[in-house]
Amino acid sequence: MKSIIASLLMMSSFFVSAQDLSLYQKKEFAYKGQVLLYRILYSDHYDRTKKYPLVLFLHGAGERGNDNEKQLTHGAKLFIMEDARTKFPAIVIFPQCPEEGFWGSVKVDRTKSPHSFGFDYKEPEPTSLASSIALVKQVMKDERVDRSRVYVTGLSMGGMGTFEAVYRYPKLFAAAMPICGGGDAVHYNAKVKKTLFWVFHGADDAVVGVDNSRVMVDRLKAIGAKVKYTEYPGVNHNSWDNAFAEPTFLSWMFSNKR
Repeated sequence: MKSIIASLLMMSSFFVSAQDLSLYQKKEFAYKGQVLLYRILYSDHYDRTKKYPLVLFLHGAGERGNDNEKQLTHGAKLFIMEDARTKFPAIVIFPQCPEEGFWGSVKVDRTKSPHSFGFDYKEPEPTSLASSIALVKQVMKDERVDRSRVYVTGLSMGGMGTFEAVYRYPKLFAAAMPICGGGDAVHYNAKVKKTLFWVFHGADDAVVGVDNSRVMVDRLKAIGAKVKYTEYPGVNHNSWDNAFAEPTFLSWMFSNKR
């Protein structure tokens, strides 16, 4: 019943008009000879005399492609809700992962249900993630960003990328919120414990098994990291509906500083 109510609330609160979607400005970013698309959301009444938190949002595999439109379907809508824009002024960036790309260094076996994932962070950093971090750094240079309040969140493929972003750039993010993703090499890098984590997963996820997050949380705790974990009983892979509906999602994120 709780999950049904949360889904209904999500449907009603996330009704966003086409005009509202225009708040996401579409821009281009040059990276190693490529021209990559991304979206950026500025705070209401953006004031260059002030500094703002910066959020990197990594969408799921089903939202990748070259049109840069699909990523506006799920949690990205959270940031343009009127209440969020009033209480939590920020700059939010939505890089586009190409159709053939992946946010993380992950090998996927789709013959199994849930899919089997192999995490190998000794492999070269995937171009999609590297370009996204380069974009973060470019925005930090060009805009009025509070460098102590840079955050990353993402769902599914983006949830895996969320952890890997912290793993590879442990000094960049104040907090990370991976949703229905996971990570498997956390015990190799104690530096990640300086980033606060809030991890979400549905207990009945048939795409990315919940054990991916359970193991990650256990390993984070083993190295002394501060981590919250929220698991939703009876919820499948769309646990982002529940996570982005958490009343304290934004307040918790923006309250953390490096």
